[in-house]
Amino acid sequence: MDDDKLAAEEARRAGQHGAVKSVIEREVGAEVAAEASIPTVTELRREEKVAGNLRRKALDDVVVTERAVEQARGAARISQFVDYVFYVIYALLAVRAGLALIAGNPEAGFYRFIRAVTAPLYAPFRGIVESPTDPAGHTLALPLVVAIVVYALLHLAVNGVLRMMARRKVEI
Repeated sequence: MDDDKLAAEEARRAGQHGAVKSVIEREVGAEVAAEASIPTVTELRREEKVAGNLRRKALDDVVVTERAVEQARGAARISQFVDYVFYVIYALLAVRAGLALIAGNPEAGFYRFIRAVTAPLYAPFRGIVESPTDPAGHTLALPLVVAIVVYALLHLAVNGVLRMMARRKVEI
């Protein structure tokens, strides 16, 4: 009987020992996890430094982007002005060509006004090619057509340069 009591006591102690052991393991594990989750002063400083560098880089990127946007806006405004000027030139030259085509009265005030305004624009192209005229006085002013084409090419070139200035590549 002593053996049975001894075996029972031994079993009780082993069970108690296992329970105490598992409680201690849980507590130690929780302490280790808590210690591991608390950053050290060195880690905090390193994190602050990295965060500061990232913040500074983000601000620098914003400044660079803002400058690029402002430059693009300025180029767009200039491009709008250039477009307006060239559209006026096209319109004036087209009106002059139309008046010549329909044999407008060269003594009329409007005809003289258009000729006076377009004279500096038309001068470099005068006499480049012959302008066919029919007996009724209708003239196909080919130099005006050449002038409009040349001004259109110049317009495209100026806008191309403005686009190149506005679309500067930004590093990412």
